[in-house]
Amino acid sequence: MDWERLSKWLYPGMRVKRWVALGVASALLVGFSLILLIGRSTIDLLYELLSANSIVYYFVAAVAFLVGVAGVIWSVNRLALSVTDPMDRFERSPTEMIWQNRRLSRGPKIVAIGGGTGLSVLLRGLKQYTSNITAVVTVMDDGGSSGRLRREMDMLPPGDIRNCLIALADDESRMGEIFQHRFKEGGELQGHSLGNLIIAGLEGIEGGFDLAIEETSKLLNIRGRVIPSTLKNTNLVARLENGEKLTGESTLSDHPQRIRSIELEEEADPYPPAIEEIENAEIIVLGPGSLFTSLIPNLLVNGIVEAIESSGARKYYVTNIMTEPGETDGMSAEDHLEILSGYMNPYTIDHAVVNVGKADEELLSRYASEGAELVEPDLVDDNKYGIEPLLDDLVSTVELEGKRTVKHDHDRLAELILASIG
Repeated sequence: MDWERLSKWLYPGMRVKRWVALGVASALLVGFSLILLIGRSTIDLLYELLSANSIVYYFVAAVAFLVGVAGVIWSVNRLALSVTDPMDRFERSPTEMIWQNRRLSRGPKIVAIGGGTGLSVLLRGLKQYTSNITAVVTVMDDGGSSGRLRREMDMLPPGDIRNCLIALADDESRMGEIFQHRFKEGGELQGHSLGNLIIAGLEGIEGGFDLAIEETSKLLNIRGRVIPSTLKNTNLVARLENGEKLTGESTLSDHPQRIRSIELEEEADPYPPAIEEIENAEIIVLGPGSLFTSLIPNLLVNGIVEAIESSGARKYYVTNIMTEPGETDGMSAEDHLEILSGYMNPYTIDHAVVNVGKADEELLSRYASEGAELVEPDLVDDNKYGIEPLLDDLVSTVELEGKRTVKHDHDRLAELILASIG
């Protein structure tokens, strides 16, 4: 008998033992009913035949018991295998899958707010600890594949949503490869990602952007939920320090002047489930991501800030590792909070997650040539906002669009946040 495999059926919290016990009790009831149907005289005759020889009697009893128990275990296991056969690509046994799902379902309720690749990094780490994750994602992008679909099909941009869905996918490596595939040729298809086109197609089938996200979530078997902050198709409007106005997210990094403030071109009501999830959260995480184009756009949607500030959840703000040309040039960690204070009450934030690590000099030199540098970790314990800083080396590098890029280490980031809960 495979004792290691059998022991996994005994993992606490799987709710397997109760069903095995119910199956055994049901089998005993069936056996009892058969005895009643066979009749006492037949049972007495069989008992006398077996009891004539005590060795035979106990041997038959032992064999019948062992065969019965083995049969129950084997049949239940085969049933589980047949049910989970379509999920063989995950290369995990049914018991491991059940145990993991039970463990994750008991994790804290976390709402992560942002957009871009920064939010997807955070989700990738959090999904190892809980499946009670809701990503509230900005839908203001107007560049690249998302911008083209937005203009040509009058739909909300799917790019940031796609990245978050992939990050929460149970089989991220394979599904990510499929959904992130970008057409390099093909006329009108050139530049589009396959995931964006799938979401666009599902919106046409389902009749709504939110319904398309739900169907894509099922396709990817995600751990958690991804929702837009609003279903309003509007643009960002930035006011620069020289008074100039820029419209559209894609224009915000193509100018020498620093952004003074940002607003929505049209007023936007929140997507109701976003408010509900924020109100019911145990932990709310703002960022990481571009301050003006990923995080703040969510805060400009009616009701989002009020829901965050009134929530009883523990609140975190994750500062970026690098500054961004045209958006946060030369800004330190405390400068980021100062900008954020113009859109929400920073005194309601409990913790600020700040990187104190460094990337290698060659990579930092390349960033410097592009106008970016490490965000100075100047947030101290007695800062004016009363926010507790969580400091750690969070630097990781990944290949993104053919070049090495600095990102948060998703494992260390998630560990740092969850370890602070106590």
